[in-house]
Amino acid sequence: MQDFDFIIVGAGSAGCVLANRLSENSAHRVLLIEAGGSDRRFWIRTPIGYGMTFLDESVNWKFEADRDPGLGGRDVYVPRGKVIGGSSSINAMVYARGAKNDFDDWRDAGNPGWGWDEVKRAFEAIETRITKDGIAEGNGPLTVSDRQNDYHPLKRHFMNAAREAGLPLADGHPSENFACNGEEGFGPYVINTRKGLRCSSADAFLHPIKHRKNLTILTEAQVARILFDGKRASGVSYRKDGMVHAVKARREVILSAGAIQSPQLLQLSGIGPGALLKEHNIEIIHANDGVGADDFDVVFFEQYPWSD
Repeated sequence: MQDFDFIIVGAGSAGCVLANRLSENSAHRVLLIEAGGSDRRFWIRTPIGYGMTFLDESVNWKFEADRDPGLGGRDVYVPRGKVIGGSSSINAMVYARGAKNDFDDWRDAGNPGWGWDEVKRAFEAIETRITKDGIAEGNGPLTVSDRQNDYHPLKRHFMNAAREAGLPLADGHPSENFACNGEEGFGPYVINTRKGLRCSSADAFLHPIKHRKNLTILTEAQVARILFDGKRASGVSYRKDGMVHAVKARREVILSAGAIQSPQLLQLSGIGPGALLKEHNIEIIHANDGVGADDFDVVFFEQYPWSD
């Protein structure tokens, strides 16, 4: 069994950053595992291509939520990236740091370092912000572009309507845009493009360092379970080319498979609602009803026939 210091599950928006930062220390052996394949595709690189990847099974999990009575019995299509870069490789590239109040709430709930003032500095450190006039600000690996000069002239009518409604307005400058400043308001959004092409998390954080000798990137490998030594995560098992493999983590197993698949993997590994795990004959490592809450668990087990 191969062993690594860190095993990262999922090469998406978070996983690419983790692989970059953890492999900076040459003493760390890092494994990044991704279920999808290469992102070096025309429709991923080309901004308008997200209209093509939206339904492309080769790069998209194409999840569907259960029918929701609150939506008149309709279900909801949930596209998620199955490719290097994850959903940052197939989305519409709209960039937002998150809501200022959410970060402050997390800090106040007992999470030091998660307040807006702290995370804002971290966001600014990773960004290169391109103004609507093409001026670069900052020196981070992730390019955030203001393209409002390319918008359809109809935009002025939207802006005038918002102004008449008394809504707070932003001028679209990347450093002052509401999407970047963590506040609610009305204005042009900024997008992750660099020189006219998509700038995904993989473009920003992974491709520039993928040849580091201490970093192994494994693609088209579906992680099936987390392995445990008692209650300590000790590795993962994964499927590739029709065979099951196992790798060991000397220090940490890090789940960065997204809001849907990270809890799904925890459930398959024995961490989740006890009654649900018993129903599917999964050995309980740790019972926790919060893992996969809001009926996601039903989707998880139906979506993956190998979960039994």
